[in-house]
Amino acid sequence: MPDSQPQEPAQPDRDASPPPGPPVPLIGPSGAAPEETPEAPGRTSLVLCGARLADGRTVDVRIGGGRIEAVGTAGSLSSPAPPCATRIDLTGYLLLPAPAEPHAHYDTALTADGDAPGAIGASPYGPRDPYAPGRVQRRAAEAALLQLGHGATAVRTHVRVGDVAGLRALRAVLRARHALRGLTDLTAVAVPRLLTGAAGADGLAMLREAVDMGAAAVGGCPDLDPDPAGYTEAVLEVAAEHGCAVDLHTDGSDPVRLSRLASVAGGLRPGVAVGPCDGLARLPGETAARAAESLAAAGITVVCLPQGGCGLPPRTADGPHTAPVRLLRTAGVRVVAGSGALRDTANPVGRGDPLEAAYLLASHGQAAPEEAYEAVSARAREAMGLPRVRIEAGFPAELLAVRGRTLAGTLSLAYSRLVVHRGRVVARTSAVREYCDATDPGGHAEAAATAAPEPGGPATGLPRQSQR
Repeated sequence: MPDSQPQEPAQPDRDASPPPGPPVPLIGPSGAAPEETPEAPGRTSLVLCGARLADGRTVDVRIGGGRIEAVGTAGSLSSPAPPCATRIDLTGYLLLPAPAEPHAHYDTALTADGDAPGAIGASPYGPRDPYAPGRVQRRAAEAALLQLGHGATAVRTHVRVGDVAGLRALRAVLRARHALRGLTDLTAVAVPRLLTGAAGADGLAMLREAVDMGAAAVGGCPDLDPDPAGYTEAVLEVAAEHGCAVDLHTDGSDPVRLSRLASVAGGLRPGVAVGPCDGLARLPGETAARAAESLAAAGITVVCLPQGGCGLPPRTADGPHTAPVRLLRTAGVRVVAGSGALRDTANPVGRGDPLEAAYLLASHGQAAPEEAYEAVSARAREAMGLPRVRIEAGFPAELLAVRGRTLAGTLSLAYSRLVVHRGRVVARTSAVREYCDATDPGGHAEAAATAAPEPGGPATGLPRQSQR
């Protein structure tokens, strides 16, 4: 069946079934991934044929060893086919660098339907202890696969440590990371609640232990600590000791606090990110501009959440609920976009789709479509310390193919997708939409002979949708 996108194909009557390719590896109930890795000996190379690039060119792309080996004009790399190569016809698809997710919460993901304390409804995960290690691991794996299907081949998730959960949730997320190896790259940010005073001593010790366990970054929410400045200094101290990144939650409503952060964090490597900073949009324009300039001077990245917040802290003020992206970018701040909550109590309808985040930035006038997509791809990868991806020879094969002809069109109707991670196809989604013939209640005879029965009713003919 043709895809639901109203695109103009090279062959108007062509059946736009999902592009052929190697089978997508699956994860079983235990969360275990296949043992075979993309770099395993004997794996074939991959040739993506007839893909359209964002600059309008139609190309073939040959991939091997987890990297792009060659990019040529359409037909130049696919005929004759290289030996031991798997070909995938991407006619009608736009090929892009894959998105990355810079701000997720996998320890609480997918809890809105009954896995959180006080939630209504039966939970599919057993007794209601949201931080039971097996439960967190399964939810984290499922959330990562959902986002992988959307195209995100790398994820940074914030995980709470200390208090009741201790290090159980972090340990479970790290197990999920190991199980997902070869499918997606998952890294964790350790998020303690308190770090100052007598009550914060345990949190500080646990933060250091979390880094030793495998947390790739340290963070937290200074706004929730009695001493926000002391909290920030403690996080920066641990980051400097271990040489890890910093990723802090703040609404950015206190410009003095932001300026103080910029003064002490400027130049820290491997980098400092703050978000969602939606409070900046509620400040007077001049005040917000000065705060943005201080963040830019310090090289601090702002992670905005166009799809909604993450509940740390909960929103209490009316007004804009996303960072002022245009103002920040004008000041020279690197702005990236994340998804935030994925169907937890902070956002029960969170989708975790990077393309939706880009769509919202573009539709709200905060960025052009190209800039919006960069915020969830190239800039997000840079903020996460990942290698740059370009569709050129020598770059990592982290790619997303989306049905469509232009970037703006794919952000509008990004249904069918094919995801490449480390040189192999790891996820594929195909959407088909059909319409009944308005003048013939029974449908065309030819379509009626091939249409599948409608659930709960008799078979009705639905003609194949035109691709226009």
